[in-house]
Amino acid sequence: MILKDDIKIAVVGLGYVGLPLAVEFGKKYSVLGFDVNSKRIEELKNGKDITLEVEDKELNDTKFLRFTSNVDELSSCNIYIVTVPTPIDENKFPDLKFLESASEMIGKVLKNQDIVIYESTVYPGCTEEVCVPILEKLSKLSCIFEDNIKNSSSGFFVGYSPERINPGDKLHRITSIKKLLLVQLVKLLNLLIVSIVALLKQAHTRLQVSR
Repeated sequence: MILKDDIKIAVVGLGYVGLPLAVEFGKKYSVLGFDVNSKRIEELKNGKDITLEVEDKELNDTKFLRFTSNVDELSSCNIYIVTVPTPIDENKFPDLKFLESASEMIGKVLKNQDIVIYESTVYPGCTEEVCVPILEKLSKLSCIFEDNIKNSSSGFFVGYSPERINPGDKLHRITSIKKLLLVQLVKLLNLLIVSIVALLKQAHTRLQVSR
């Protein structure tokens, strides 16, 4: 399991959900903000957020945050937070192409004991049925659950924390909204409590071990 002092976070997807999260984490932890849109990355490197979710001063003052569109740089991280969009298609079904693409990119760099947390809005079961198989196939590692941890000498962990951000809402920010976090085993929950949850000061966070 990753130690608190060794945490290196990648936030994959830097829209109205991912950027505020990356900025908040970047005040304390080493954070890599990743987006496939190279124009978006250049804007952020220049200290400008065109979504206006983060003030320029806060963006420029975030000490441990850097930005990239280079997939290879993701390999330096050990916690991956996926915040890509999940729109609906013309038939009003979930379009998972961005989620699947993000899972493929992470799967190629995923290492033993790494953690992947999905924040993208998805239907029940999507993380385990769609995302985990992609991660397992490309990383050649197994996802560790509470019921198989004794038989797993290596593998990665997965959690889900649905995003609850309203674009443009300056009152209900990432550090003050209620937050739900689901993970597969207790010791992973303990790590996230002392690191991520504590950092965000979320007094109303609901924590749950799934499966």
